[in-house]
Amino acid sequence: MEKRTFGNTGFQVSVLGFGAAPAAYLKADRDRVAKMLNDLIDNGMNFIDTAASYPGSEEFLGEAISHRRKDFVLVSKCGTKQPGLEGENWSASLIKQSVERSLRSLKTDHLDVLLLHSCDLATLKKGEALGALVEARKAGKIKFAGYSGDNEAAAYAADLPDVAVIETSINITDQRNIDLVLPKAKQNNIGVIAKRPIANAAWKPIANQPGMYQNYAKEYTERFQKIGLNASDLGFADNDWPEIALRFTLSQPGLHTAIIGTTNPANAQANLDAANKGPLTKEVVQKIRDAFRKADPNGTWTGQT
Repeated sequence: MEKRTFGNTGFQVSVLGFGAAPAAYLKADRDRVAKMLNDLIDNGMNFIDTAASYPGSEEFLGEAISHRRKDFVLVSKCGTKQPGLEGENWSASLIKQSVERSLRSLKTDHLDVLLLHSCDLATLKKGEALGALVEARKAGKIKFAGYSGDNEAAAYAADLPDVAVIETSINITDQRNIDLVLPKAKQNNIGVIAKRPIANAAWKPIANQPGMYQNYAKEYTERFQKIGLNASDLGFADNDWPEIALRFTLSQPGLHTAIIGTTNPANAQANLDAANKGPLTKEVVQKIRDAFRKADPNGTWTGQT
């Protein structure tokens, strides 16, 4: 699998990463998902994303792949109250506790990256939350600090000297961060993770989405319908939308890896196959960009946190 230099971190990361939220929320067969995850690593995927707020996710990863710790870049997120943690959201005290719990759950002595999990711009400007990550970095608990979020907050974070990594929403129905965040991240040599790279399968009817995704996917589904693109307009078939979406995301300059959460081995293999085909042509990317702008001429479609 293609590897890209992850900003100034020194890591070489696979263009396809694993997002571990669904493995927790969907209560999937853990043995099956663990095998799938190990197979993905065997096939060159070396990037794992989780969060303290994904119930059971860190524990699952600790059980499933901690014995392969040297084989992947490990990212988690923190900042808000979780069971067993005391203190106010975004406080240094709570974040310090969260770091220690994440290390125990993931069965590791350090995180490669720890991100603030979608705090607002005012919290970022206050500085206490990011300062707690800096202290964790100084203590050797994490290697790099960063921010997960969208819009003006992510753009602001991309200019902060202690931020080495940004995770933000980039996909066919969520393109604001391409113009707002990616240029700053590229200028400052920041590692960029795309979340929601296949737009929560926005081409599917809401009724066909798994229960937890029906509300989650609603905004993207409505945008996709307004954008009005047909796969044939892009030289593809209707059943190629997952490939189109993933390759569109991976085509954006300054982006290094895209995390996809799946518990279905067949879907995981399809994602691998699509990623291995490389970026879309410039002409196809431009058609998708033009259609998005036409559907949202006033720029009201903000990045979805």
